[in-house]
Amino acid sequence: LVQARDPACRSAREPVMPAQGAKSADKAKKAALAVKKGVNSKKKVKVHTRPHFFRPKTLRLPRDPKYPRRSAPRATRLDKYSTLKFPLTTESAMKKIEDNNTLVFIVDIKATKKQVKHAVQQLYEIQADKVNTLIRPDGTKKAYVRLTGDYDALDVANKIGII
Repeated sequence: LVQARDPACRSAREPVMPAQGAKSADKAKKAALAVKKGVNSKKKVKVHTRPHFFRPKTLRLPRDPKYPRRSAPRATRLDKYSTLKFPLTTESAMKKIEDNNTLVFIVDIKATKKQVKHAVQQLYEIQADKVNTLIRPDGTKKAYVRLTGDYDALDVANKIGII
């Protein structure tokens, strides 16, 4: 681009644009040269200096689903009623109630100790100190629920209807 040299000229600082025909002729020359020479002629070859090739990290977009894949959310399978199946009323369970302030329940096989503790607290309005579990040889899960000192297991057992 050529600038005007006359300082008195109003457009002294503005560049003078070439004519439209010269612009298109220049473009045509560049296009002819690209066709003749090729556009990928100056491609560099990557020099690998390590014996291992690591795939380059590319853009990973987060998932943006247009609709939910599940029509309704799954309902929780283990609520407080399905966690505890029934209280155990064997002689050894009665001994635990009297001696150790502990209630014995048969619970769902997939129930965790925290779920058992929460279910006992909600159903019987008592505070459990700790829960021990074991899986019996017949495939059911047994839970020993130790009550806190504020509650008596014998009174709770009477309220439930075990004794």
